[in-house]
Amino acid sequence: MAGLPCLKETILPRMSVPWIYVSDIAQHEGQEVLLKGWLYGKRSSGKLQFLQIRDGSGTIQGVLFKGDVPEELFNAVDKLPQEASIVVRGAVKKEARSPIGFELSLKDVTVIQAAENFPISPKDHGVAFLMEHRHLWLRSARQHAILRIRHTIVKAIRDYFDDHGFTLLDAPILTPAACEGTSTLFEVPYFDLGNAYLTQSGQLYGEAGAMALGKIYVFGPTFRAEKSKTRRHLTEFWMVEPEVAYMDLDGDMDLAEDCLVSVVSRVLARHERELTGVLERDVAALKRVAKPFPRITYTEAIERINGAGHPIGWGGDIGGDEETLLANQFDRPVMVHRYPAKMKAFYFKKDPNDPNLALGVDVLAPEGYGEIIGGGQREDNLELLEAAIREQGLPPEAFSWYLDLRRWGSVPHAGFGLGVERTVAWLCGLHHVRETIPFPRMLERLTP
Repeated sequence: MAGLPCLKETILPRMSVPWIYVSDIAQHEGQEVLLKGWLYGKRSSGKLQFLQIRDGSGTIQGVLFKGDVPEELFNAVDKLPQEASIVVRGAVKKEARSPIGFELSLKDVTVIQAAENFPISPKDHGVAFLMEHRHLWLRSARQHAILRIRHTIVKAIRDYFDDHGFTLLDAPILTPAACEGTSTLFEVPYFDLGNAYLTQSGQLYGEAGAMALGKIYVFGPTFRAEKSKTRRHLTEFWMVEPEVAYMDLDGDMDLAEDCLVSVVSRVLARHERELTGVLERDVAALKRVAKPFPRITYTEAIERINGAGHPIGWGGDIGGDEETLLANQFDRPVMVHRYPAKMKAFYFKKDPNDPNLALGVDVLAPEGYGEIIGGGQREDNLELLEAAIREQGLPPEAFSWYLDLRRWGSVPHAGFGLGVERTVAWLCGLHHVRETIPFPRMLERLTP
């Protein structure tokens, strides 16, 4: 852009001025610094220009006074478009009115690229338009907040299991068979061996890891070819799946409860400002997430749903509407355990006191966010597991290695899967999971 110093002339002679990030601004009060980023927004007031500068770590206001710079530079900056990439030099000053407590008194501005006609302007845009421009929508303050909170959630999950003696086990993404039935699998040709499938879950491999290492967790992407358009579903999502040898259903529920409380606590400690100020999240609801969680049986859940005026018979699926109705009766996540065995996958152990029930549990988040954890105790008896595989019409040869775990050193064991995107949606107070992952994959979306 005419009138602005070029990169070579302006930056290289000033390398003694430290290049810093907005997130570290408080450490440089009174110092002259360089910031390298993008123009998020601006406004002018006579002899002053107020530039909102983002650098990925945060956003800060830079104030440019006409008397501090050449007139040509001042006028050129006034014409800068949204998302121009810029390097600025200025002094760090305290500013009580700033959300971060500081601003920059600018002395120089260098344009790396003047981005003309940025598609996402400050006006309102429809969701379809924003999703088509997801690669650019990520630059907004709202998406910054969501993705930073997602980062903290992932880090908190890893820290929890790392600090509790678990070993990370990387399960394969390409698998020879289904974990939970074949109707929702993405099929992939696999050389001369026929078809492989994108994994629905790393659990079966996690069980092998638990038999070797005692306590493991699988953390990676999973895929479900469900033709679903609900606000809770993606075709590609991330899941953490701990598995523990010698653990029963009660221990599994204790683990899920403790992990979830730890994650929520970390998010509140680090992101309350973004939750309230950017996402307008009611954090009072999150502060009520504390142990113990209510624990009710599936039968009790059906009674509660019926009691709330929503008819459902025993054996009926507790879907999204029913989950919301049930969860709204509690002020924190509720654990529903011992579902009908016919509703669960082949690997669930049956309740020894009632073989019609499976030793499984779902954790339902409050405020209408539904199931965020599903898990339970696994069948450890070889004959019973073989029978369950036959009953569900699965190919026994595909599970020969899995059955080996029951042939040599079988023990009671349990685990669960926690969906990252649903957890992000819940903690951020988002209506739809499409904003919880950088580039969502849904039934009708494969781009960008």
